Amino acid sequence: STAIGVRTNEGVVLAVEKRLASPLVEADSVEKVMEIDTHLGAAMSGLVADARTLIDKARVEAQNHVFTFNEPMRVASVAQSISDVAIGFGKGDDVPSRPFGVALLLAGVDENGPQLYNTDPTGTFSKWDARAIGSGSEGASNALQEEYNSNMSLDEGLTLALKVLKQVMEEKVDVTNVEVATVTASDGYKLLDPTRLQSVIGTINAAG
Repeated sequence: STAIGVRTNEGVVLAVEKRLASPLVEADSVEKVMEIDTHLGAAMSGLVADARTLIDKARVEAQNHVFTFNEPMRVASVAQSISDVAIGFGKGDDVPSRPFGVALLLAGVDENGPQLYNTDPTGTFSKWDARAIGSGSEGASNALQEEYNSNMSLDEGLTLALKVLKQVMEEKVDVTNVEVATVTASDGYKLLDPTRLQSVIGTINAAG
């Protein structure tokens, strides 16, 4: 599946394709975007179980940071801690004996403003303005390069992320097969509700 992140001055957008193995699968039970802390979320591409392991560890790290320092953990520090776990495979009872088969997009807001990071199975992480990972990432990356603008509003970033996702997805985009979240300074991490999501999809479809 493909995941897309777009950073704007107002916040960060995460949009992910949800590939359902069967029409009988309840779409709500497939989670591809997760909250790490109130100011931070992650989108995944790869093995969901591995993503859960990394995200659970990041959640613990973020909560320990708040408990110890009485302030939210910086986005870069969370990216670093996830990468440290990713490269430490085989070194403990609670991590697999093989590399983690998942890439993550981390979206967050801290004192340095809205930020987007990409972590991969090699244990490296990098900071991006817009990033696509997963099966359709090549086509999506090209589209993002052409259309991304650093002065975009959050709504424009939201439209761009879904528009690019629509281009690379094999199925028609609807509220059951995509998941979208935003992270802003005012509202923190927020999953887009189906009504709002349908409205944005409608706008994109109308624009052709």
